[in-house]
Amino acid sequence: MARRGAALELAVLGLLADSPMHGYELRKHVNGLLGWTRLLSYGTLYPCLKQLTKAGYIAADTETSPRGKRPRIVYRLTAEGKEYFTSLLEDGGPSAWDDENFGVRFALFARTSSPTRVRILEGRRSRLEERLENVRKASAQRRERMDSYTRELQRHGLESVEREINWLTELIDRERADAFMQHEDISTTDKEK
Repeated sequence: MARRGAALELAVLGLLADSPMHGYELRKHVNGLLGWTRLLSYGTLYPCLKQLTKAGYIAADTETSPRGKRPRIVYRLTAEGKEYFTSLLEDGGPSAWDDENFGVRFALFARTSSPTRVRILEGRRSRLEERLENVRKASAQRRERMDSYTRELQRHGLESVEREINWLTELIDRERADAFMQHEDISTTDKEK
């Protein structure tokens, strides 16, 4: 899933797993999943839909409209699409925690297994910690040549990454605690039998 457009593909499949939708509806919901910093155009959405249809992961049905309006195409997930979507959700490799895909992956965490969620969160945190260290080193080397605005922008960026690392650590701790509690509940139930 490392190719460009993988986040869009995952978002479309995730939304269609909930219910069939037509293009306008999909675009609106995908924009919500991708976040306010990335707006999706129809020129990007429809080639993705065409590719998913050609692969057999979604089907396009024509819906008749009342009073002479032109018919709409409604997209739905196929059985193959459901299997493919499930396999994408359980992929916790590096592409799942990169900048392009992490937001969509996180938005679909409720459908992802706990071990995969932890793997993605840990990978994201590790990547950000590495990035933070590199920026700090580069900043220390160039600090005297920076004007006050550049230093302020860099400080803001560092603080943002630090906040995200702290947030990820809290999520990882919570996820592990929940998994431990579930394991304890199962053990207690087994002992009572």
